[in-house]
Order: sequence, then C-alpha cells, then structure tokens
Amino acid sequence: MSNPLNVPLREKNIMLIGFMGVGKTSIGHHLASKLYRDFVDVDQEIEKQHAMPITEIFKAMGEQQFRAMEKDYIVDLCHNTRLKIVSLGGGAFLQEEIRQACLSTSIVLFLELGWESWKKRLHLIVDSRPVLQHKSMEEIEQLFQFRQQIYELNHSSVNTEQLNAEEAACYIIETLKFGWDMYDPPRATLPLE
Repeated sequence: MSNPLNVPLREKNIMLIGFMGVGKTSIGHHLASKLYRDFVDVDQEIEKQHAMPITEIFKAMGEQQFRAMEKDYIVDLCHNTRLKIVSLGGGAFLQEEIRQACLSTSIVLFLELGWESWKKRLHLIVDSRPVLQHKSMEEIEQLFQFRQQIYELNHSSVNTEQLNAEEAACYIIETLKFGWDMYDPPRATLPLE
C-alpha cells in the first residue's frame, strides 16, 4: 500500500477514542453505515483472534500481553488500511506507539462524556471491563480523569453529553465533511472536449 502519510484526507481511517462505555462502538456503527465504510472494533477483533472475551484474555495472558496484541493490531491497521471506522479500547491510546500511529496516519476523534454522565453507565459495563473490576468509585474516577488528559491529543473532539449514538454520528459527519471540503477539496474534473 502507498505511504499512509500521503493518503488523501477523505480516505484516512477514522479512529474513535474515549473512555470505556462512552459509545465508541455504537457511534462507530452509525458512522460506518452512513459513510459506507467498514467498522472495526479493536477489542472485538482481538477477541475473535483468540476465541475468548477480553476479560478471559486478561486472566489467561495478563494485561501486558493484551496491550502488546492491541498495539500490534492497531499499528498494522493504521499503516495498511484506509477508509475504516475504528473503535479503540479505552486504554489503547495510552500507548505512545499507538498514539503516534493513529495521529500520523488517521483522523482521531475523541468522544467526550462528563464524569457524572459516565457514572450513570457504569452498571452497564463494569462486568465486561477488567480494568474496572475490584476498584472503588474513587479509583475509577482517578482513572477516568487521568485518561482524559491522554485523549486530549486528537484531531477533533465531540461532546456526546446530549446526543444519542445516531445524532453523534450525524454531527461527526457534518464536521468531517466541512474539514474535508476545507483541507482536501474534491478534485474538479475537466469537461471532455
């Protein structure tokens, strides 16, 4: 494939980052459908490769091994694909190599949700998120606040506080199209003589 740094803006992968449970997968599915792109959920792909859920991968291989698999998968995706909508696991972007690969080859969108709103979703996700298990609410909030600083390294952010998944996807598409038209206008075709 051609150098991923030279890929036209309109063809770059769109990477969705944000804390676990903010809606990256739901919003990503809507985005992919509306933009006619393939959707990739990194955690689901790793689960498929190893035929076990992330919670089991953490238990059987440990977080360090999971993070190495996550890094290899995402860096390869950044350098060898285009036109994908990709949902990154909540902790993926903490890895320097993943951040560099995503920021240099793709469009990185941070899906923001405030702590108070996120807290209301905790009961829906706690059992499937190994890094949340056996933590107090104070420890979870510290993790949440720490990761927000990392997510600030992005190309654009979307506050999803008042939006459902489809509304967020529509808002993102409007923003993307504005950016594409401004920075990468469609090529004018010359009339045939």
